[in-house]
Amino acid sequence: MLSFFKKKSTDKSKLKNDGLESTVPSSELTNNDAQESTEEVETLLSIHPAATISNEQMYVLRFLNNELPLLKANQLSLSGIEWAEQPEGLAVSAFVRNSVDKELQLGEVRLLLLNEQQQVKAKHLFNMKEIGSLPARSSRPWTFMFPIETIASSIDLAKENWTLAFDLTSTKHELDLAPAWEEALPEAQKEQLRKVVAELGDPGKDELNFTGLQAKFTADGQFHVTLLMRNGYEKNLKIEQLPLQVLDHQKDVIAEGQFTFEDFEIKANTTKPWTVIFHKELVTKEQPDLTTWSVRVKG
Repeated sequence: MLSFFKKKSTDKSKLKNDGLESTVPSSELTNNDAQESTEEVETLLSIHPAATISNEQMYVLRFLNNELPLLKANQLSLSGIEWAEQPEGLAVSAFVRNSVDKELQLGEVRLLLLNEQQQVKAKHLFNMKEIGSLPARSSRPWTFMFPIETIASSIDLAKENWTLAFDLTSTKHELDLAPAWEEALPEAQKEQLRKVVAELGDPGKDELNFTGLQAKFTADGQFHVTLLMRNGYEKNLKIEQLPLQVLDHQKDVIAEGQFTFEDFEIKANTTKPWTVIFHKELVTKEQPDLTTWSVRVKG
């Protein structure tokens, strides 16, 4: 809704949209197969039926909407109004615009928040059904909340000239290497890891799982286990504590331990390889059968 909409001044000299416009053909997100045309379309302000808007805010929204450029026919657009930091993340207000000659309803859509340099500040999957049906040739103000875990803290975002955009790129599950791995591994090994990740297929939606890749004992009795940490969520996940057990071919627990991580993150929809070391005292079975083996999180 518009619970974080802050523009209250009715002074026209101070009113403007802080964000830029981004448009896509409506056919990219809906079953509308009509093509874009040179016809210019004005989109009229449309407030969600459940929204409560003060007269002052209505004045501001009408003014800001009237300042928007015309769209081409059969487009969908996001036009940024403002953004604000909130305890739970970034609240981004924008006009969702429909220049199609019929009512449209969107489903789940991934949105990108980009800075002036087109760097991704945040990325999140939104259920656009919450916005309701978009009337023909309409412009509906809405506030999108990007959760903290979807925000890139290293990317700067100015108050002006940012863009809220539909993400139409592929969501293919990819390999994500930690900087040390990226630097140390030769390209041939990186390519082999990419092949393994592709062969495993995507993890389940909203699932984090761990697949064993390599296990070996060292001369001093330590047990080195390389895992593939597979993130099926649409958000980055941070791991701080991880209690692990390793099972051998007979399904016997052969090692278990609690591992602590610092600033360890698995990016959304990626697999990150990592090696954990079970010290000798954490190994519970001598000479295990590693013909096949598995790893699991200890409940």
